[in-house]
Amino acid sequence: MSARKPPRPKNLTSMKMLGKQLGTARRAAGHTQTALADLVRVDEETIASIEQGRRTLKPDLATLLDEVLETKGMLEAGVANLPDIDQFPMWAELYVEHEREAIALSWYDALVVPGLLQTEPYARALLSGRVPAYDSDELETKVAARVGRREILGRKVPPTLSFVVWEPALLMPTGGRETHLDQVRFLRECAELPCLSLQILPLNRTSHAGDAGPFILLETPDHQHLAYTESQRGSQWVSDPDEVSILARKYAMLRTQALTLEDSRSLLDHLLGEL
Repeated sequence: MSARKPPRPKNLTSMKMLGKQLGTARRAAGHTQTALADLVRVDEETIASIEQGRRTLKPDLATLLDEVLETKGMLEAGVANLPDIDQFPMWAELYVEHEREAIALSWYDALVVPGLLQTEPYARALLSGRVPAYDSDELETKVAARVGRREILGRKVPPTLSFVVWEPALLMPTGGRETHLDQVRFLRECAELPCLSLQILPLNRTSHAGDAGPFILLETPDHQHLAYTESQRGSQWVSDPDEVSILARKYAMLRTQALTLEDSRSLLDHLLGEL
């Protein structure tokens, strides 16, 4: 019988970040991984694994490394404040960092309400339905992170936001009637925000440009154009200009195929009247 694998850490992003800090401090001090390992009396593979985020940095080793590298308690503080659970996986965390600073976002979603427009009960219902299920602590972390992203809607200078949502995402009663009603009502409120346009792609379209799945386009403060896509088993950060251009053209076509802003608000009003 093969040996049982150790449980996969739930804070991989934070471990990788701490590992990057260790590697940067080591190089600044002029040490190789082998030399540093000799100084702190561990094997070279231990240092390499920590720097790559594959092994947890233990408090006693962090204290010793701070002394050797003269990092004034930086690594020790990092270990002490390492979260138990990552809010986002690696690719998603990179996207969220850019989302916080974006000057423009264009978002197409087909099966669920876009994350930036989700209410807390709706987000909880979605995340509670994950297979395999999150444990209770992980679920609370994910819900808080999802809802916390909505703060950009209230920024003093908010980004320019455009959403195209396929109608089925609004018809599925995720979380039950009250959760569904609150979510549609919140969408209707968001549709009045001056920085935001919300268009619904109706079911009666015989074809649409987003049939390959949802995606997000983003413009950074220095006017770099990026894209982000998610699938069942992962996510993809797109920076190649040719690939971003393809998705931008898809989004432009989706906006022409979707209802106008006024007709989209009317559809939401109609849906609210039926719920």
